[in-house]
Amino acid sequence: MVPGFKAAGVVAGIKKNGRRDLALILSDVPASSAALFTTNKVKAAPVLLGIERIKKGVSRGVVVNSGNANACTGKNGMKTALAMTSYIELALGLEKGEILVSSTGVIGVPLPYEKVEAAVPALIASLSYKGLGPATEAIMTTDAFPKSAVREIKIGSKTVTIGGIAKGAGMICPNMATLLSYFMTDARIRPSLLKKALKVAVDASFNSILVDNDTSTNDTSMIFANGVSGVEIKDATPGYRAFLKALTEVSVSLAQMIVRDGEGATRFLEISVKGAGSNKDAKKGARTVAESQLVKTAFFGGDPNWGRILAALGRAGIALKEDKVSIVFNGIEVVRNGLDTGKETEAADAIKTRDVAVAIDLKSGKGSAKLWTTDLSYEYVKINSAYRT
Repeated sequence: MVPGFKAAGVVAGIKKNGRRDLALILSDVPASSAALFTTNKVKAAPVLLGIERIKKGVSRGVVVNSGNANACTGKNGMKTALAMTSYIELALGLEKGEILVSSTGVIGVPLPYEKVEAAVPALIASLSYKGLGPATEAIMTTDAFPKSAVREIKIGSKTVTIGGIAKGAGMICPNMATLLSYFMTDARIRPSLLKKALKVAVDASFNSILVDNDTSTNDTSMIFANGVSGVEIKDATPGYRAFLKALTEVSVSLAQMIVRDGEGATRFLEISVKGAGSNKDAKKGARTVAESQLVKTAFFGGDPNWGRILAALGRAGIALKEDKVSIVFNGIEVVRNGLDTGKETEAADAIKTRDVAVAIDLKSGKGSAKLWTTDLSYEYVKINSAYRT
C-alpha cells in the first residue's frame, strides 16, 4: 500500500454472486487529485459528479461500487451518487465534496443505495493500510483476477511510492479511459501537473489497449497525491521525469493485465507499427488492425492470415505503399515488400503461444506505435450473451 492511504472492500449485496462490491480508498490527509473520464456522450451519474468535484483539485479519496453502473438512471441516479459520497463523508466527519465516486456494472438499473448505506459502517471499520487487496476485489465485475501494481523510486535521498489498481475485461477500447483505474502516490505535486502526468501515462497504456471496441459510460481514471513522503515533484525536472516514468510503468502494467484478462481471450496480441508517416498514422494503423474481428478470430484459430492485416491497414486511412510493407509474427516474416514469403507453416507454429507479437513495418516514415489486444473467442460471446442472467 502507498504510505498515507487506507483502503477497504466489503460485501454490500449489490452483486448477485455475494462477492465484495463496495470499495473505499482514503488518504490520511487532503490529496491533490486529478481524473480523466469517458469520452462516451452517455455518461453515468458518478462520472458527471466526478467531473464537477475534480475541478477543486483536492479530495480525500473515492468510493466505488461494482455490480451496478448507476448509468442511464435519470435524476435519481445523481441523487444516489451524491448519497454514496455523503454516507462516507458523514461517517468520517469530512466536508461535502471531499469524496469522489465511481460505479461499474449493469447499465439502466437503479442502484440500491440503501444497500450501500447499510454497508458503510462495515466499510469504514475495515479501512486498513493493508486493505488494497479487498478494495481491488470489490471493484471487479467480469474480471477473472484482481489487478494492482506498485513502483518505488528514489528522488534525492527519499523514496516515492506509486501504486495503482484497475478493473476491466470487457468494454475496453482505446478511447480514454477505457475502464476504472485508481492511482495513489505519496509525492507532493500540484493538481495541474498531476493531470498532465496522468494523461501521458494513460495515453501510453489504457489508450493503447483494446478488447472489444466498446467505450463504457463509466470509464474513469483517478490519481491522488497526498505528499506524505515530503518529496515535491516540479515540472521539467529529473524528479518529474522519474515520477512520470514510474507512473507510466504502473499504468502499462495494469493495462496489460486487463488485456490478458480480456473476456474469453486465449491470446495476448501486441500490434506494433513502425515506418509510418507519423506516430498518429502508426497508431491509427495499429488500432485498425487491432479492431478487426477478422484479424482477432484468425489468431483465435491459430491461422497466420496476414491478408486480413494488410486489408485492415489498407482501410485505415493512412499513407501506405503496399509494395513496401513487411509483417512479422513472433519473429517469422510472413510478408516482405507486400508479398508472401512462403513461411505459413513456420508462422502457424510460432503463433500457437499465448503471447503473439505482430510487427508491421510500412517503410514510409519514422512514425511508430504499439497497441495491445486479444483474440476473439466463442467464450467472449458466451460471457456477454449471458451477462445479466
